[in-house]
Amino acid sequence: MSRLTVYHESSPALPNKVLTHIEDIAATLAEHGVRFERWQANAPITPGASQDEVIAAYQGQIQRLMNECGYLTVDVISLNADHPQKAELREKFLDEHRHGEDEVRFFVAGRGLFTLHLGDYVYAVLCEKNDLISVPAGTPHWFDMGEHPHFVAIRLFNNAEGWVARFTGESIARRFPLLED
Repeated sequence: MSRLTVYHESSPALPNKVLTHIEDIAATLAEHGVRFERWQANAPITPGASQDEVIAAYQGQIQRLMNECGYLTVDVISLNADHPQKAELREKFLDEHRHGEDEVRFFVAGRGLFTLHLGDYVYAVLCEKNDLISVPAGTPHWFDMGEHPHFVAIRLFNNAEGWVARFTGESIARRFPLLED
């Protein structure tokens, strides 16, 4: 189940708010310019589907978002517990960083924890299958895929270079709860 947990940055062990209804999550995040939606596939997706098959299943929603927001490229990332670099990738994503463009992810399968540092508050968004999140450019955040990752996500980009992060050097991400496997 998708979930939004809000903390004051000084209280990582004590949430101020926990939301589980999609509409409440979307409305709370929208107050900060973060887009959160629920999508459905137009065609069935089978385990092991190719990047082209995954993109085709969501082509209508992808094209709408590309037209609306000016995204130029789309790809699919897939990680599982057998990935040989899972520990290194997890460490890289767990450091607080920003991007010069929106970070847009749609979870086709599995889950991941996007955590946003907005002012004095930390918003931990557990994204699961069918969740779309768009984190605005410049927003400090981190991502946890868990110790045993399992997710397939469609990514949209404004540039052909793909994922380019500017790390903040802050250690805040290490003080907040991680994704529990």
